[in-house]
Amino acid sequence: MIISEAACMMFCRTTRRDFIKMLGLGAVAMVHPITFSSCKREKPLNILVLFTDDQRFDTIQALGNRNIQTPHLDNLVQNGVSFTNSYIMGGTSGAVCMPSRAMLLTGRGLFHIEGTGGTIPDDHIMMPELFRKHGYRTFGTGKWHNGRGAFARCFSDGAEIMFGGMSDHWNVPAYDFDPTGAYVSRTPVIEQPLRSNKVSYKGYDHIMEGKHSSELFADAAVDFLEDHRSSDPFFLYVSFTAPHDPRTAPKEFLDMYDPEKISLPPNFLPDHPFDNGEMNVRDELLANFPRTSKEVRKHIAEYYAIISHLDAQIGRIIDTLHRTGKAENTLIVFTCDNGLALGQHGLLGKQSVYEHSVHVPLIFCGPGIPHGERRADFCYLTDIFCSVCDLTGIPKPDSVGGESLVPAIRNQTRKGREALYFSYRHFQRALRTRHWKLILYNVQGKKNTQLFDMENDPWETNNLAEEPSQAERIGKMTDLLKSMMEEAGDPVRLDMPDWGVSE
Repeated sequence: MIISEAACMMFCRTTRRDFIKMLGLGAVAMVHPITFSSCKREKPLNILVLFTDDQRFDTIQALGNRNIQTPHLDNLVQNGVSFTNSYIMGGTSGAVCMPSRAMLLTGRGLFHIEGTGGTIPDDHIMMPELFRKHGYRTFGTGKWHNGRGAFARCFSDGAEIMFGGMSDHWNVPAYDFDPTGAYVSRTPVIEQPLRSNKVSYKGYDHIMEGKHSSELFADAAVDFLEDHRSSDPFFLYVSFTAPHDPRTAPKEFLDMYDPEKISLPPNFLPDHPFDNGEMNVRDELLANFPRTSKEVRKHIAEYYAIISHLDAQIGRIIDTLHRTGKAENTLIVFTCDNGLALGQHGLLGKQSVYEHSVHVPLIFCGPGIPHGERRADFCYLTDIFCSVCDLTGIPKPDSVGGESLVPAIRNQTRKGREALYFSYRHFQRALRTRHWKLILYNVQGKKNTQLFDMENDPWETNNLAEEPSQAERIGKMTDLLKSMMEEAGDPVRLDMPDWGVSE
């Protein structure tokens, strides 16, 4: 059933406190369903990309986590196709989100992108940039971590633009849209002491004090949808900074999760079993060593709370799509830049190649997309660009790589990936097959190997690398890993001393 405009308007008048009451009464089903007709389109398809920050793959109730409340993301799952094996390729620095965003935007692999710390080169055609060239009105809001010049190429409009990597959610440093594309009148300076949520900002157009980042960016998206009355199609890119730390949510959402009732993950450890090369990175210093169950439960409760608040803001955007009559012609893509450990394997951050750090959600929802279906195909964020091109009929630029997921979305027979390769900086490499996962470490000359049976040990708790019976398997997987590394353009060479690279 297609939601009526009157029903949408009624839901949009629901206050945040009413929403909390609905959840408390167990009435998540009262959230109006998001459905789409299968009628033939006579005009170009609009695009809505919802991109979150540090949201792990297992943080959506409809995908199996009964401990979190995400009614609006649940509706996307129930009315779209969810890819349950969607991953990032890794990162070249502790700021994993920079290359992840570049890979999403360019469709290029980790070692085939340039300028991830600054602007993306002109010959790396970006997804919003392509659609802008094809007559779309492109609007960007939220976090943009890939340079001002790249943003200017992509968007014909925007609001509440944050060029940094993180902020205090209640004091967001933001730029207004600059039609000249210069964004050079001010240079941001961020002073951020560790273990503190207080951050000082200088050089932005304004500081939005007292409004949560998720609400601020959702407001910008809602205003755009309400104001867009042109017949021109639109590409709306909403890049949230939640649930990145500091994980501060409104009290009503924090009250939904009692830390004492939070379950610890099966792979919780007080400490990582060895030095993985990033034990002192900023993210790891947000909790004491060794990790305690009490402190980790508090982190998880705050993580769930800010995701539920984020979910409510996503609901506002989607409800506005319906209320303005745009939902029937809009493709929604929901995904994230990376995961997060939060106590798993004794870690807190995302600077690893464990599942909790590289496995992310991916949902397609909209016209022509099957409802309530899941796909187990292996995929990367790089696959989204060419998939959106296929779904809209816009030719993919030669600079874009990846594999189209459209045959998988339509449940057609296809030969997809049989393995995935992951990389973190110069000292962690991994290979994932359907059944097994191999992780290799080389930290200041100290090498460690992990082998996990992913079918029987999805939490990666039992390292089988020392078992003599696994030696042949490790050898074959290492050979395949080398081959995939070479294909990916990875400068690391596993056979060379220190893997052939230096700090």
